[in-house]
Amino acid sequence: MNDVALIAHAYDQTVRIYVSQTTELVETARLIHGTWPTATAAFGRFLTVSAMMGLMYKKGERLTLRIKGDGPIGSMTVEATPEGEVRGDIKNPAVYLKYDDPSLSHKLNVGAAVGNGMLHVTKDLQMKDYFTSSCELQSGEIGDDFTYYFATSEQTPASVGLGVLVETDQSVRASGGYILQLMPGVTDETIQRIEAIISSLKPVSTMIDEGMTSEDILNLLSDGTGEVIMRHPLSYACHCSKDGFARSLSALDDETMDVLIEEDGEAEVVCHFCHKQYHFSKTELETIKHTRK
Repeated sequence: MNDVALIAHAYDQTVRIYVSQTTELVETARLIHGTWPTATAAFGRFLTVSAMMGLMYKKGERLTLRIKGDGPIGSMTVEATPEGEVRGDIKNPAVYLKYDDPSLSHKLNVGAAVGNGMLHVTKDLQMKDYFTSSCELQSGEIGDDFTYYFATSEQTPASVGLGVLVETDQSVRASGGYILQLMPGVTDETIQRIEAIISSLKPVSTMIDEGMTSEDILNLLSDGTGEVIMRHPLSYACHCSKDGFARSLSALDDETMDVLIEEDGEAEVVCHFCHKQYHFSKTELETIKHTRK
């Protein structure tokens, strides 16, 4: 199953709906970062909503999203592009929390793993300055937090649903989500209709696990009124390079460079997003120091 996002209009073009399946994307992230089940669920939800948000922007623009909570996960960062690519980092991937309530013991306690804190969204719109919007986390469950973000920071009433189902072997069994945005002209009747549909929906990951496609989920959310305007592939992708890290090293001050050259004799740089390692020899470090502007 290839990961994909649908972008659609519904209810006489008064509602915009994004629906995504991200199972492979989240499994890739799990393997890279070695996340434990609850961290996988939290990070996967964050990657999923970020991937859909990236599609809301133009080519060349970029989003950087950060969640900083007081739960054991600590913080998560995701970069998203209009090409449907995301990459991310998680401070503490070794988190496995369930609910204390016996009736919920089968569920992962994402809210406790994330905790209280802030959501920050920084937009690089290819202008002189970046733009950052922030809001308090509402539950740490990610979906609720982004629903609140859209209402307060984007002034766009929305409903965000996200889900990651983790298999007993800790792999990702199903992952996906939706963003439903109310547009100007939406009627109270439509809003009530949508609220009734959402209240009766199964979790997104359950629907995907049961074999439902993005089109099937869109059909439910739109009550049969959805019109797909774009279908876009999604992926976890990192385009880091040795040249890129060389430029970062060139920004270090002379004292730090001298330590790397004279004392260490080499440098090992690890990408936080994909964990690829880049080695710089003493000769390469000397070249970087003497050729930088």
